[in-house]
Amino acid sequence: MPINWFPGHMNSTRQAIKDRVQAGLDVVIELLDARLPGSSSNPMLAALTTGRPSLKVLNKQDLADPAQTDAWLAFYNAQPHTRAIALDAGEKAPARALIKACRELAPLRGDMHKPLRVMICGIPNVGKSTLINTLVGRKAAKTGDEPGITKLEQKFVLEHGFYLFDTPGMLWPRIAIEQSGYHLAASGAIGRNAFDEEEVALELIAVLKRRYPERLQARYGLAELGADDSVLEAIGVKRGAKIRGGAVQMHKAAEALLVDYRQGLLGRITLETPEEMAAWRREAAEAQDRKAAEQEAARAADKERRSGKRSAASGDA
Repeated sequence: MPINWFPGHMNSTRQAIKDRVQAGLDVVIELLDARLPGSSSNPMLAALTTGRPSLKVLNKQDLADPAQTDAWLAFYNAQPHTRAIALDAGEKAPARALIKACRELAPLRGDMHKPLRVMICGIPNVGKSTLINTLVGRKAAKTGDEPGITKLEQKFVLEHGFYLFDTPGMLWPRIAIEQSGYHLAASGAIGRNAFDEEEVALELIAVLKRRYPERLQARYGLAELGADDSVLEAIGVKRGAKIRGGAVQMHKAAEALLVDYRQGLLGRITLETPEEMAAWRREAAEAQDRKAAEQEAARAADKERRSGKRSAASGDA
């Protein structure tokens, strides 16, 4: 599913991150959605902050499959100069563990002469503002259930010698991994006008049937799970999404499923594993290489045609 949702402030955020790195930065915190830790990791951020120690924070762990959260923590903790922790942004004690982890990643920084400069980044609607408010102990950052609430960089002093720079939520211009596009849309990270809710709901059903079929059946009282569209239609029947004549409003059924998923009413669900994400990345890279080769071949053929026409024109003369 092609996603084209890169508002103007996200381009400004990209520049702000570059400026912050150039001004001096010790640790980068990337807040991830624990339900989709691979898809919610921004490849553009990695390119902008190369060489900086990284803390991966898997937020919304209360909505994610605990076993899969452990697998993702192991995956990220195995990477060089990287730490990973899981938490719920609204709980103060786990949130404070983030400060300890940052100090461990930059042990030579952290006093008034050499303050620890930390930048927190993440996709839209991943919970950054909630986490910051928990850390600061007051409502210092705006929160909401729609992506794109934070629009400007903000600075917070969390404790002695610890500066935290917040940046607006940022996606990347082209989401090359199709599955990631669906997962991000299902999670609420993408503006609702940028995707087809019915298409995303059908893809979510396909994942749930494969990984958590009993959750679908229990939530909607389904005796069996048929084709994806028939499951969505059955959800619409259960949720009263009908129009005159008895037909199901599939769009309303899709909305109901996505809301239930986002609110955790289907149970603790993780949409992807580290192994799946690695395979999707390889497939996307191979597809990109094939496309580049085809474009290069087309350019070469076009150049040859133009050269042939010029030769023919010269011979006629």
